[in-house]
Amino acid sequence: MPSQSAAPYLQAADAIREHIASGGWLPGQRLPSRRLVARELLGLAEGGENIVRRAQGLLIEEGVLEARAGSGTYVRAPETSRASITGPVAAWARVTPGGTWTADADSAPSTPAPDDIADRLGIAVDAECVRTDYTVHDPGGRALMAVTSWEPHTVTAGTPVMLPTGGPLAGQPVTARMARIGLTVTHITETITPIALNHAQARRVHGRVGAPALLLARTHHLADRAAETADILVPGAHSQLIYRHNL
Repeated sequence: MPSQSAAPYLQAADAIREHIASGGWLPGQRLPSRRLVARELLGLAEGGENIVRRAQGLLIEEGVLEARAGSGTYVRAPETSRASITGPVAAWARVTPGGTWTADADSAPSTPAPDDIADRLGIAVDAECVRTDYTVHDPGGRALMAVTSWEPHTVTAGTPVMLPTGGPLAGQPVTARMARIGLTVTHITETITPIALNHAQARRVHGRVGAPALLLARTHHLADRAAETADILVPGAHSQLIYRHNL
């Protein structure tokens, strides 16, 4: 337990843990606003919201709390269901019995390719690419996976499908977008590596540091070059991959 000389956010995190342990907030319950937590639970006034924000961030990494996009911060409940993601992962939104998966997406054109991405795409380091970041959520706002995709300018520059998040085929799979400009994806490769979430990865999927996850390095190939490559982060706590092989 942090001493009184510990940083204020550590004291706040300990108070929140104790409040949950005593039944003050139940599993699955949405926390009040940071202002109310600061004032009513911690007795803080000015600057209290920033302290609560840091405390909640720590508790999210520890797995005590979870953040749900557009909804708020909740006491993490035991996982009762796992989302099934069909591989190779292609579409970022689909309809399930519980509703529709949704994806937040943002494309950044003219992004230099880092070393590992350049190697996977067969292009020069720092060559211009379109980088697109996606976070996929289930109907309850739970993060099912996070994706960072890279497409070299030499493939799509000047075409209607240059931006995966815009144009006539916005949000469509790579295969459909390439076909629109006369290119055929001949095969897809995926390398799947089990990992433990680091701090940056845990923030992206609202998980805890050290929790198990799968990291997929996936590449769409044309006959003579790569059209796209992506890192796909799938948290193991509530997502699973399912592959169907037609023989």
